[in-house]
Amino acid sequence: MSARPTRPFAWRLGFAFLVGMFAATTGAAGTEWRAVRGTGDLGLIVERTKGRILIIETTRRTVLKRLGGFGDLSHASAVFSRDQRYAYIFGRDGGLTKVDLVAGRIVKRVMQAGNSIGGAISQDGRLVAVSNYKPGGVRVFDAETLALVADIPARDSDGKPSKVVGLVDAPGQRFVFSLYDAGEIWIADFAGRTQPKITRFRDIGTLPYDGLITPDGRAYVAGLFGEDGLAKLDLWYPEKGVARILAGYGRGEKKLPVYKMPHLEGWAAADGKLFLPAIGRHEVLVVDARSWKQVGHIKVHGQPIFAVARPDGRQIWVNFAHPRNDTLQVIDVATMKIVKVFKPGKAILHMEFTPRGEQVWVSVRDADRVDVYDTRTFERLTTIRAEKPSGIFLSARAHKTGL
Repeated sequence: MSARPTRPFAWRLGFAFLVGMFAATTGAAGTEWRAVRGTGDLGLIVERTKGRILIIETTRRTVLKRLGGFGDLSHASAVFSRDQRYAYIFGRDGGLTKVDLVAGRIVKRVMQAGNSIGGAISQDGRLVAVSNYKPGGVRVFDAETLALVADIPARDSDGKPSKVVGLVDAPGQRFVFSLYDAGEIWIADFAGRTQPKITRFRDIGTLPYDGLITPDGRAYVAGLFGEDGLAKLDLWYPEKGVARILAGYGRGEKKLPVYKMPHLEGWAAADGKLFLPAIGRHEVLVVDARSWKQVGHIKVHGQPIFAVARPDGRQIWVNFAHPRNDTLQVIDVATMKIVKVFKPGKAILHMEFTPRGEQVWVSVRDADRVDVYDTRTFERLTTIRAEKPSGIFLSARAHKTGL
């Protein structure tokens, strides 16, 4: 009988490596968590009173891991790396935390300020910027190492420090933000440089409290707390300066009680229109996306906070401020009519759609849960237990709105 051929050593070594990798990813020590998975299915839920996040996956609608150590998450927001593997979480206490969603661990955490209000990641994914109330200004970090790259103090023409709000990333490796106390909009341009070129736009209005960038990246809009109207900067032609739009947007001549200011990033864009919460009124305003003129309004249950569009643009889901915050309403964009009303429970804080819009995840803070609905049938698909959940962020959606 002839001897069995001997396989080359390199082949045997490669086979052993593959067996070891299979054991590492499917072994009893971590069958569920350590299995190989794609990042586009992952996301996170913020447990605001626990300093903790839940890493989730949307296909089977399950929690993969609960991860603590994030500090004050009472107004947390998140952005994702280009490959969607890492989340950068901005805490209210000034903490910036990088999380590996695949490994389920904190990579690094830095305390970069005393009071923060959100952040953004640059167009090329290499820079992470954080906007700060205290000491005021924007700090920019290397996305890989969280090493400080640039410190941009926010001061008015008299040298007085200002809170920074409404920080967004814009095309051309730029960050755009508003100075609340100074009434200014700044562009920090990092294209081809490590230290930014700063362009300031002064006298844009009184107390800009938040900002947004349109889905095409062209217009930056700041809301004004101290007066009616909005300030718009055309990022294609910034040399033209800031224009005032929607002069009637606000509380109007009769000052109405405002229980919670809407987040501007909670506006919806659909069918060539913008749907935005009316401040202090039980209405969603409808604005032409090209002319920036109001073309209608829709009566709703209470003072709206978020008006969020399903990815295909057919539906707008709306939640509301206290004391009427136990309700969700769904607007059909084609008819401009409310087609569904939900009463999930007190404190509906956030809604997030899966990338193709077949599910919406809804945080019900005071009931300590997150509900997942089918957006076609409106059936509740599952409920996830979470302690005082607020923001929900899905990596493939890369939604940045925080609460």
